[in-house]
Amino acid sequence: MSTSGNTTTYPLGTRSVRRLGYGAMQLAGPGVFGPPKDPAAALAVLRTVVESGIDHIDTADIYGPHVTNRLIHAALAPYADDLTIVTKVGARRGVDASWIPAFAPEELVAQIYQNLGSLGLDRLEVVNLRLMFDPFAPTEGPIEAQVEALAKLREQGLIRHIGLSNATAAQIAAARRIVPIVCVQNFYNLAHRDDDALIDALAADGIAYVPFFPLGGFSPLQSSTLTSVAAELGATPMQVAIAWLLQRSPNILLIPGTSSLAHLKENIAASGLELPAEAIARLDGIAAQAA
Repeated sequence: MSTSGNTTTYPLGTRSVRRLGYGAMQLAGPGVFGPPKDPAAALAVLRTVVESGIDHIDTADIYGPHVTNRLIHAALAPYADDLTIVTKVGARRGVDASWIPAFAPEELVAQIYQNLGSLGLDRLEVVNLRLMFDPFAPTEGPIEAQVEALAKLREQGLIRHIGLSNATAAQIAAARRIVPIVCVQNFYNLAHRDDDALIDALAADGIAYVPFFPLGGFSPLQSSTLTSVAAELGATPMQVAIAWLLQRSPNILLIPGTSSLAHLKENIAASGLELPAEAIARLDGIAAQAA
């Protein structure tokens, strides 16, 4: 399988999706809280996503909350047969826009029904269990009861596939002893490569890896390297970061988010950007600078 280009697909559960998808989080208001400033523009972005051939949308009912799912339903229902919508559970929002763990099995079940309702679906294609022992980094902790609760909903036909988010290798192994895991969604990019070994191990088992924050947490020095490479290739830094991730491993699926049609088109164009070996070597050095 080729490791670059959005024409290449990769399995996500029982479907194969294009490796460049779309993350809906930024369609909500500031801080991923409240409605968008321009609901019509948000709907236009979602319609353009599908018209552009993207067949993988990542969302969650905690975005808003209840905002992005309802926008997706308003813009795209009835859904195309080949559209894969991935949602997540494990948290709730405070009135101050805070992110609060909501991890008890009964809370997860309630969140599944909320997602079904806001998306207008009878079954969720993929549900990621977001682990919140530390909201900002994978942290060890027991997840068996939570995975078992989702596995029961899978047996009932309310969920087709299960994934994990913000998870350690040990937690992934524990979950896989209970139910098949089809994807892992963790923080990973040019400067933050703690999951290098995990990505390769998941690839060997045919499990998708979905990195978030492809440009998050860069220092000015690291950004200057990325900016320099981008200028030489006639691309934007985000396009180069996306292209690097697509070339990193064939099991990486990307979900860059934006509320801008212009940025959406730039992201889509990045899937066709081939990075020469010299550029990859320089970009790989960013991780060493971060360390």
